[in-house]
Amino acid sequence: MAKIPVSMIVNGDKVGPIEVDEYTSMLDFLQEYLNLTGTKLGCGIGVCRACTIVVEGDDGSLAPVRTCTNNVGRFNGATVTTVEGQAETDSEGEILSLSPIQQAFLRNFSFQCGWCTSGFVNAATALLDRLKREPVAANEVEDVIDKALGEHICRCTGYVRYFRAVREVIESTPGLLKEKE
Repeated sequence: MAKIPVSMIVNGDKVGPIEVDEYTSMLDFLQEYLNLTGTKLGCGIGVCRACTIVVEGDDGSLAPVRTCTNNVGRFNGATVTTVEGQAETDSEGEILSLSPIQQAFLRNFSFQCGWCTSGFVNAATALLDRLKREPVAANEVEDVIDKALGEHICRCTGYVRYFRAVREVIESTPGLLKEKE
């Protein structure tokens, strides 16, 4: 099998170049090469979205991307964040504070088994980033959340709590909602 070199920034750290088999999935790269096991394999065909990470675009915007169906080569040169990179940590990797989404998920007991949680955290993070750029009206929040997270699969049926937590963060974060006219 042919090898390719990959380099990227993962959770703020430069990685690579590392030689990997050209057909290595990004999920396998994260777990097997970087020991980042928070990104989970659910279905393996990109349907459940448990494997979602955040990828920074050229314009600085954040997008949710599935890792089980994308080869690592697609991420060469990219800046990515996994669930492990969401919290603020010190120089030794100790967690100083969780992200607003992580805090809201805990407050709302949003997960049961937790398998899908990293995908929800990352997709919600990308949604919050988008709303900073394009605020929505308060009456559109439910639809926006459903559009961003509605295709994620939670086998424990924690949807109501995930959605409630995301709504809580949107409604309590200045600048994500349009001002009333």
